[in-house]
Amino acid sequence: MIYVDADACPVKAEVERVGTRHKVQMFVVSNGGIRPSQNPLVETVVVPDGPDVADMWIADRAGAGDVVITGDIPLAARCVENGAMVLKHNGEPLTEANIGNVLATRDLMTDMRAADPFRQGGGKPFSKADRSRFLDALERALRAAALKG
Repeated sequence: MIYVDADACPVKAEVERVGTRHKVQMFVVSNGGIRPSQNPLVETVVVPDGPDVADMWIADRAGAGDVVITGDIPLAARCVENGAMVLKHNGEPLTEANIGNVLATRDLMTDMRAADPFRQGGGKPFSKADRSRFLDALERALRAAALKG
């Protein structure tokens, strides 16, 4: 199965296209505002408003053989711990080998922003190269998941 943390996810259409080709059930999880897909393999899950409700829904279900798409690092850590394969929107895999460093970097950046409220910036814009890397990474992840399943 594929679980998509759909709020602010720039690759929902790509997930649906690749997931459909592999005939994989997909759950697109959000707090609302997402147009439901007509694809029978895609289930749109709308969770109640609240902090991390969508994340908890995904983390409670994703496990070995599943692929999770998220930019949320704490959610990714929980899913990796449960045995799921996790991809960021740019195709970067989050694994047991790197999730500790990614979490530490996230926490450091949070502390730096808190210490300097005038600090400007944000993430890099999402590029065509990011989209291409994501498609390639999702294809590889689904092939690997099929081998495990």
